[in-house]
Amino acid sequence: MLKHRLPAVLLAAVVVFVPAACRKNETPAAAEAAAASLLQGTMPVKVETVSRQRISEKMTFTGVVEAARKINITPETSGKVARIVVEEGQFVQKGQLLAELDTASILLQLQQAEAAAAMAEANAKNSARNKERMDRLMAENAVSETQFEQVKLADEAAQAQAAQARAAVALIRRALDQAVMTAPWNGVIASRNAEVGDILNPMMGGYGSSGSGVVTLVDYGRVKIIVEVTQDDILRLARGQKAVVRSGSAEAAGMVSVVNLAADPLSKKFRVEILADNPGLVLRPGTFGSVTFEVNSHENALAVHQKAVLSDSYVFTAENGKAVKRPVTLGLKNTTMIEVIDGLKEGDQVIVEGNFGLVEGTPVEIKR
Repeated sequence: MLKHRLPAVLLAAVVVFVPAACRKNETPAAAEAAAASLLQGTMPVKVETVSRQRISEKMTFTGVVEAARKINITPETSGKVARIVVEEGQFVQKGQLLAELDTASILLQLQQAEAAAAMAEANAKNSARNKERMDRLMAENAVSETQFEQVKLADEAAQAQAAQARAAVALIRRALDQAVMTAPWNGVIASRNAEVGDILNPMMGGYGSSGSGVVTLVDYGRVKIIVEVTQDDILRLARGQKAVVRSGSAEAAGMVSVVNLAADPLSKKFRVEILADNPGLVLRPGTFGSVTFEVNSHENALAVHQKAVLSDSYVFTAENGKAVKRPVTLGLKNTTMIEVIDGLKEGDQVIVEGNFGLVEGTPVEIKR
């Protein structure tokens, strides 16, 4: 009876042991293979060859993608909106017409100013001729000093009035130019903030008291993402440092543009701003994004897969059909690999699957 029960007991023990001995990422097929191997006295394992490669340490933070440049298009002169020729979401080129103010009143002011300037110029020319005549008479001692000073002062006043009139004309012409609003750079119309007939006042932000201007123009060709980092992390970041910006499946190269050296009084974290070119508009403002920095790297480092490293910093290697326990000293790590500073050499066969539950000298069979 005992002879017939022994295989069943052994098989039950194997079934109980295998789930505990196998890593959670092993498949049922691998577990069955492990059970079969245990019955034969060996443990199935997978190995990887220890090799040299570049290992880099990275930090990743999250934030919201924003347009790098944003401007409210506002005229520098007061007036009524005559027309707005763009819509929300429209792409515009630098110099493209966006909106215009009604210029009828400005043109009337210009006519008046030009007429006044013409009169002032005529007076100035006449005064200049009188001054030249008085200069000749003064040289001949034909007039008194008092008469000469009177003509001189009159000429200076006439010339000043002419200059003032010319400045008034230039100012009104500038207002006329400002009534035509164009795009200062390539971008997208993010919003229309006024309608035809609205009265704009530059002293109140262009439109009412909101300061929103006629339209809002944003530059999506370059974006920024602002992240908050801890006191320890801020010491590893610097202006000009390269980064990778990701949002969904989109990715772009970025660079640190601002490192705030003062922590937020509430969060106690530091604000860091990253700029990234966005030529294909793949990074969408308003979406969440991540920023990854490479803060340290070692070239030609000895590295193994992180699955090989067990608690207390040791690994198992497969040597002559047996598991050999190797304490290791570890260094930098990335998402999958970890640097081994001491304890292994290039070419060692380190066990990456089936290593949980192994002990020194366990017979192993390498599975391909």
